[in-house]
Parts: sequence; C-alpha cells; structure tokens
Amino acid sequence: MSLSLVELETVVREAGQIALAHFRDLKNTAIHKKNPRDFVTAADLAVEAYLQAVLTEKYPQYGFWGEESGQSANQASRWIVDPIDGTHSFARGQYFWSISVALEIDGELMAGAVYAPALDDYYTAAKGQGAFKNGQAITVSAEASLADAMVATGFACLRAYLTDNNLARFGRIAQQTTGQRRFGSAAMDLCLVADGQVDAFWEQELNLYDVAAGALIVLEAGGTVTDFQGNAGVFPKQILATNGKVLADILALM
Repeated sequence: MSLSLVELETVVREAGQIALAHFRDLKNTAIHKKNPRDFVTAADLAVEAYLQAVLTEKYPQYGFWGEESGQSANQASRWIVDPIDGTHSFARGQYFWSISVALEIDGELMAGAVYAPALDDYYTAAKGQGAFKNGQAITVSAEASLADAMVATGFACLRAYLTDNNLARFGRIAQQTTGQRRFGSAAMDLCLVADGQVDAFWEQELNLYDVAAGALIVLEAGGTVTDFQGNAGVFPKQILATNGKVLADILALM
C-alpha cells in the first residue's frame, strides 16, 4: 500500500475547508432532496469532486466510489468516500457531520479517515497501525456493564420507509442502558466508539461509504464490528460496533 497518511490528512483537511466555506454560508448553499427524506447540498458535490480529482491524481492506481458520483471503472482497489456524512445535520447548521474516506484493496480495508470540520476532530487508522484522533492514539472504552453503558444509533431505515426498522430494537436497548445518543453521522458514531466516548453503536440500512472508514478505526482502536447476529465483518445493512465488553449483552437484544 503506497499511501502516506500524512498526505491523506492534508487532502481530507483541505476538503474540510471546502465544506466549511459552504457551512458558514448556508443561506447561499444549494440544498436539494434526492428523495423525500434524503438531501444533497452543493457542499456534498464540491467536496466529492475535490477528493476524486486529488486522490485520483495522487494515487491513479486506485479507483473511486463516491456517494454522489458513483463508481469508477477500477473497483478492485478503491477509495470509498462519503463527502458529507450527516448532510441533514450540515444543512441545519449542526456540528455533527463529517467527511469519510477509506481505502479498500482487494476487499480489505487498509486505511480510513473521518474528519469533522466543524469540530476540527480528525480520526484516522491504517490496518495494523492503531487508531488516532488529532494525532493521539485512541482506544475503545473499558465499560463492561450494559446497564452503565452509553450507546448511539441512527434511523436510516426510517428514511427508507422500511417496516423492519430500528424502533423496537432501540426501545429494548434504551431500557437496558444508562445513556442513548443520536448524533446524525454514522461515520462519527463509529469514531466515538473508537474514542471511548460511547460504548456501542448500531444502525441498519446504511451504505459502505457511510461506515468503511469508521469501521476500520473502531477495529484498530480495539473494538468489534459485526452484524446483528455477531458475525465479524463490515455489514452496512446491519452494523454493530462495540468496545467488545458489551457485545454479548447487546447482541441478546438485537
């Protein structure tokens, strides 16, 4: 893997400046609905266009898959990009949105970066090299009691009008935990698990570009990433990330 994490950080932070320029001028930022419950802004398009152009120039050996532009010809080794994860939060002037960039080679996640420009928090990981926030090593929490745990979730399933949704599951888990949070960006939720700020996160009906970078960061921080049955792997339609210590108890409630 001929990738410089330092260079990647420079690129992603520059993309963050593009996003922030729009964020600070929301009244003049075009916002459209892709469907009744899904948004795209001029910032999504500008950030993705920048990342595609720069990453393709610097690393022509890798393909590109962006939420807004789709997949390039080469998908065996590729960048997986969500230009603004949490677009609805972004459009409302909230701070919990992020840029997510992952590198996948032959089906294996090798590097990931999640940047929250409004908070100036930059998370990164490379396979086998640990996870970091703003240059400092991070690890998942040591909380072993589900009763004392703080968990995070999301409701992409409701945007998709699924009858098999997260409401009953959230009710079961909320009753068994001390704190529940809904931040609005799956990429950030995963990083908060990696950083020990929450002990578990789950969501259903996401896409790989929502979770690829964050999932690697969780794993490199010592956490677990599974589906709702406990099978290890990155399953965007059913993703559960934990500190490992509450995994068995939370799986029983899935």
